[in-house]
Amino acid sequence: MTRRNLSRTFAALALLSGGTLALEAAMSQDGETPKLGYDDTPFLPGGAYRVHDGTRPQPPVVEPGTASTQEEPGTPPSDAVVLFDGSDLAAWELPNGDDAPWQVEGGALVIAPRTGSIQTKQEFGDCQLHLEFASPEPAKGDGQGRGNSGVMFFGRYEIQVLDCFENPTYPDGQTAAIYGQYPPLVNSSRPPGQWQSLDIVFRAPKFKDDGSVAEPAYATVFHNGVLVHEHTPLLGAVAFRAVGTYRPHGPKGPLQLQDHGDPVRFRNIWIRELKGYDES
Repeated sequence: MTRRNLSRTFAALALLSGGTLALEAAMSQDGETPKLGYDDTPFLPGGAYRVHDGTRPQPPVVEPGTASTQEEPGTPPSDAVVLFDGSDLAAWELPNGDDAPWQVEGGALVIAPRTGSIQTKQEFGDCQLHLEFASPEPAKGDGQGRGNSGVMFFGRYEIQVLDCFENPTYPDGQTAAIYGQYPPLVNSSRPPGQWQSLDIVFRAPKFKDDGSVAEPAYATVFHNGVLVHEHTPLLGAVAFRAVGTYRPHGPKGPLQLQDHGDPVRFRNIWIRELKGYDES
């Protein structure tokens, strides 16, 4: 095999595997830069790049995390902002800025009932959120009075946390509901005491200069790995016994965990800020 053919072989392997070392080896054989794509294909509609355009920015490399078990939490992706890793409440505070009064017990963040909801010190807009929760065991109460909490984006758009294992309640208020608006597509709750996961993709609403809604908020939600909302447009902020409405706000806001009087536990909370295609 000639040096030139060997170089091209290495380049092909590099493109197939994403291997940087193989790509560098291919380039070093004869100094030629391997061609990554095509420059004679049509432009994609409304874009600056062609089909298979080799000059298009390469996606950032993110090391994926690991899955949780009942015994141990998993690890977050390498680009995630870790909000709780089992050690402390450094990322959280009360809405008035005071220190968060909840407890850390055995690697879990535990609600201290009737001390108030807590929220992140950092603000977020479009994001991917992962958190795990466990309802109190043994279960006490019924309906909305059993393992009640919530996750609120911007402190106002709520995904419900509740113990709905063999515990009926009004559908738009059960576990993983967009509270007061949409019930989950299915009830995928685990028994109280077991760790459960919520994975949420949240798109923040956009407002016009006059304060009217240009684009509503959207939520895609997985409960214990099961899709329960798919790019669902929110009607507005959370409301009790009323239809939610929008009030204009900025592009970012805090994430809030609700104190509803039950000692719900949380662990492995992380968030990723989302960007568009070709943005680094």
